[in-house]
Amino acid sequence: MATADPVPALRKVLGDDNQENLALRFRALFSLKHLARNGSKPAIEAIANAFSSKSALLKHELAYCLGQSADSYAAQFLQSILDTKSEDPMVRHEAAEALGALAHAESLPLLEKYLNDPEEVVRQTCELSIARINWVSSQKDGEGGSKDGSGQEGGLFAGVVDPAPPAGGGNVEELQRTLNDQGTDLFERYRVMFRLRDIGSKEAVDALASGFGDPSALFRHEIAFVFGQLSDPHSIPALIKVAGNKEEAPMVRHEAVEALGSIADESVDALLKEYAKDVEEVVRDSAVVALDMAEFERSGGFEYALIPGAA
Repeated sequence: MATADPVPALRKVLGDDNQENLALRFRALFSLKHLARNGSKPAIEAIANAFSSKSALLKHELAYCLGQSADSYAAQFLQSILDTKSEDPMVRHEAAEALGALAHAESLPLLEKYLNDPEEVVRQTCELSIARINWVSSQKDGEGGSKDGSGQEGGLFAGVVDPAPPAGGGNVEELQRTLNDQGTDLFERYRVMFRLRDIGSKEAVDALASGFGDPSALFRHEIAFVFGQLSDPHSIPALIKVAGNKEEAPMVRHEAVEALGSIADESVDALLKEYAKDVEEVVRDSAVVALDMAEFERSGGFEYALIPGAA
């Protein structure tokens, strides 16, 4: 008996622009991401279709998932988002980053076009993505390169395409100096960031947390994202400080909130519930998703996703 195609049901859930269903829509999105990564173009189209949503949080996640698809078919949708100047800068930044994740050389002219964008997060992301595309092109599967351009062959984060390939070598103290060196190229500092993530020790977590003092909101948001990947309780104090700072950029706060959800420590549930009432919509929405993610992690589930037809 043939298995029913899950894409139509997932597309319907993802496309329902009801904020009350936001967590369920995220689960549907991650299911579609898995299908897209395994070659489903209808899944890519279903993800792209949801760019009509009113939620900047969801749209930025759509772009991220398209970038992780390893399929150049997704590039056309990302190019359109980057080229829409009225779109939320956080969403445009993620579209630019996703084009870099795809190592889509044909997008270089568009990325170069926005190197002078009025929004710093867009400018800096275009700079990073251009550097990443050029790095992948120069590697030819060398220096730990892989055929999907991830720059990683194995380990805890295998299959995740980073904005920059993790640097090789260096002790934590040396890496921290480079991480915070404003005179070092941004792409190289990102490489150090992901190297510290891969080290993953408490000392590495502390080194990464020092990056929250960086003047770039883009850089600070990526530090929070990395903490979400690590899901190490040692990062909780630094994340709480950032998430609760009303003077911090919303795109940084939202990423810190989601990272707290990924860690799934019950000690932060009360804070996440408070963040769900925040004045910033992207922070509120992130807290809703974070609470759902935390509950899922504690349930012992295998993968945060939605299975159509499941109870």
